[in-house]
Amino acid sequence: MKAAVLKEFGAPLAIETLPDPEPMAGGVVVDVVAAGVTSYAANVFNGSRNYALELPVAPGAGGIGRIRAVSPDATTLKVGDWVFCEATVRSRDNAADSILQGWTYRTAAALPLHRLYHHGSYAERMLVPTENVTPLGEIEPAEAGRWTALGRLLVPFGGLIAGDLKAGETLVISGATGGFGGAGVAVALAMGAGLVVATGRNPGTLDDLVRRFGPRVRAVRMSGVEADDLDNIVKAAAGPIDMVLDFLPREATAAQVQAPLATVRHGGRIILMGGVRSELALSYNVLMHKELTVRGAWMYSREAIPRMIQMIRAGLIDLSQFELTEFALSEANDAVAHAAANAGPRQLTTIRP
Repeated sequence: MKAAVLKEFGAPLAIETLPDPEPMAGGVVVDVVAAGVTSYAANVFNGSRNYALELPVAPGAGGIGRIRAVSPDATTLKVGDWVFCEATVRSRDNAADSILQGWTYRTAAALPLHRLYHHGSYAERMLVPTENVTPLGEIEPAEAGRWTALGRLLVPFGGLIAGDLKAGETLVISGATGGFGGAGVAVALAMGAGLVVATGRNPGTLDDLVRRFGPRVRAVRMSGVEADDLDNIVKAAAGPIDMVLDFLPREATAAQVQAPLATVRHGGRIILMGGVRSELALSYNVLMHKELTVRGAWMYSREAIPRMIQMIRAGLIDLSQFELTEFALSEANDAVAHAAANAGPRQLTTIRP
């Protein structure tokens, strides 16, 4: 099979021929039709993200495809089924040990998983754990690229489930101008949020969110001055804030995190899903007396995937909101560059092997 291979950090992806994967107990072979390219893929491939990744590897975290060969212990999946391939592969004897297939292994204990399910979706075919493929039902082949938005939508969905968002509640999404934060606005509204306060630094992207989603979204441009940002968030909410979903990037400071966290009501919830590397000075007294829940959430449960597919099928989330740009496998390096330059919440970049 043809694949885009990362042979060393800092080198371009090379289009090479790799052995076809073989089905085995617990794993199915999928013909990859569309694979999403993240905006930070270039930073993974040049090594600046310091992701644990054994080279050479065909990267690519998940995608959309059709089953080519089923595992002998599968009873429902059939050859030809359209499926979403979930990248989070968990050890069967310790779920805390996990990898993102074709992307990174999170702990040394997970290295055997990385070696078994080594190659990702920037390839014509890949071997995927049986439990990591979810049937989509029939879709048009031309729409496969849009369905890669599942990977974008599911991450905030996992956070909103972790925070138990309820219909009618007010939510602050911190970092709403990024890919996951912007997708979180759509998901929260689909789940029945009464009001979403979207915060970020890009006024054009914030205005676009309000324009697309209407009066249930209010935008707050963050200045970096904590007192001013806190005041503006409270004014936009015009009432109690039930939950904060944080998607701030690695470059964000602790002060940027603090303002949204300080706005949540008594008994509210704070869900951290971003990449911030700063230490947070959380007040013991405030956490106790306001009875706040602060929780980290990484990715999402497998149960979230069919739920999100149902939401899309029901029309609660419209995949046409995403602007799709597709590249052939031979253009993988162009796809990586394009994704980095077009990192907004509505932009999807895909490779079509």
